[in-house]
Amino acid sequence: MTLSHDRPAPPCAIVIFGANGDLTRRLIVPALYNLGQSGLLPPRLALIGVDHNDKNSEDWSAALHDFLEQSLAKGGEGALAKIKPEIWDPIARAMTFFKGDFTDDGMYARLGQLLAERDKNENLGGNVLFYMAVADRFFGIIAGKLGAAGLMQQGSGFRRLIVEKPFGHDLESAKQLNACLLQHMHEDQIYRIDHFLGKETVQNIMALRFANGLFEPIWNRDRIDHVQITVAESIGVEGRGRFYEQTGALRDMVPNHLFQLVAMTAMEPPVSFDAEDIRAKKAEMFKAVHPVTLTDVVRGQYDSGAIAGEPVPAYRKEPNVAPESGVETFVAMRILIDNWRWAGVPFYLRTGKRLAARATEIAIRFKRAPYALFRETPVEELDADWLILKVQPDEGIRLRFNAKRPGQVMALESVAMEFRYKDWFKQAPAVGYETLIYDCLIGDATLFQRADQVEAAWSVVEPVLKGWRNVNPRHFPNYAAGSEGPTAANDLLARDGRAWRRIR
Repeated sequence: MTLSHDRPAPPCAIVIFGANGDLTRRLIVPALYNLGQSGLLPPRLALIGVDHNDKNSEDWSAALHDFLEQSLAKGGEGALAKIKPEIWDPIARAMTFFKGDFTDDGMYARLGQLLAERDKNENLGGNVLFYMAVADRFFGIIAGKLGAAGLMQQGSGFRRLIVEKPFGHDLESAKQLNACLLQHMHEDQIYRIDHFLGKETVQNIMALRFANGLFEPIWNRDRIDHVQITVAESIGVEGRGRFYEQTGALRDMVPNHLFQLVAMTAMEPPVSFDAEDIRAKKAEMFKAVHPVTLTDVVRGQYDSGAIAGEPVPAYRKEPNVAPESGVETFVAMRILIDNWRWAGVPFYLRTGKRLAARATEIAIRFKRAPYALFRETPVEELDADWLILKVQPDEGIRLRFNAKRPGQVMALESVAMEFRYKDWFKQAPAVGYETLIYDCLIGDATLFQRADQVEAAWSVVEPVLKGWRNVNPRHFPNYAAGSEGPTAANDLLARDGRAWRRIR
């Protein structure tokens, strides 16, 4: 995450394992196109797609182009203002489809020969970025075979590897994956990607805190009562029942997405925007998290209900889901950070499927002012001191505070000052991966997780995973689709004298 994105990335070969997959079509290639529109793509580029299918380079390029056009027509996540030939054609010319089995040693030898040819022909300086857009079961296999084939050895140019989540399924598997990766490459070659950190509003948390003299002096236990972080989805598992049955909401969202939002909110100020300074502060924060017990966690599973007036099925009725599944689709959690800044300030986290609305926000509740002057005012009317960072949708920042209502009586009303990105900035088309891929190309690891950070995050939730293995959730399903989650999540805050903000 450079302070100024004003230069194209260096010449490079990008190798995408999983070239025919959904991630490549929906996010990676649209992000490369958008980088081309911004003038940030390498001036000399080779784009090599590796997959097991029978396909030539022209067919692969055409299929990706057609998907971009369909996205434009649907106004979907990969929507572009217009597919411009002057942007697309150089990308298409750079494309080579390479058929291969990820488990075949011979494939990596042939891939090495192709990279050498493309490097010589395109004058790429020996730079290669490998992208594992594949199922996580292939992460260790691909990393090991890249290392064994010598493809991660750096000479005059760089060799880097992008690893998508999940980074393991528990603490032990995360340690095993990190050990495998570090056996074949150095930590500074590994980019563990979390698309949440590609969102402008997430990156803006650091700007809000550290570029303004107003907020950081009150960003502590003396002024903040508690923090609520919500990642709510109105959609269900969307045909990914088989994946979700093996994962669940906790593994899918908490050690990565939610904990990254916690880290950006709670980390200590770094001495610079250098990647290692920032990542060290995040790792310190995770190590200060108090061990979580089962009494600090609520899990839920959605029943049938209605979303936007349309009936939707229960999780157990979704395709490829067991009829008596005990997998959670909702998690709420209370965590404490044992350091000087946050001691005694609870962070409440929640995430779930089929909730009342799609909303991701960080809500910071400041401590109330003394009531002596306003004894006649109802308590709920004084409950206004919130700083709300909206990550999606309607990205922006809202500050709620109390003001006097016009009239002859001293009566208070909650009012808001609001900043919205769309009102102030003209944003280029984006799918959320542009900054992350660009940072990989220029070698800026600020927005990526180190091995110790990944393991520290899994260490926080490991006791919960172990506890859940021994306790079958007999009360599932326990919240209706279209609601705000199970009632037990409300009790989690009520016992502290607090309440969740509405999901909207």
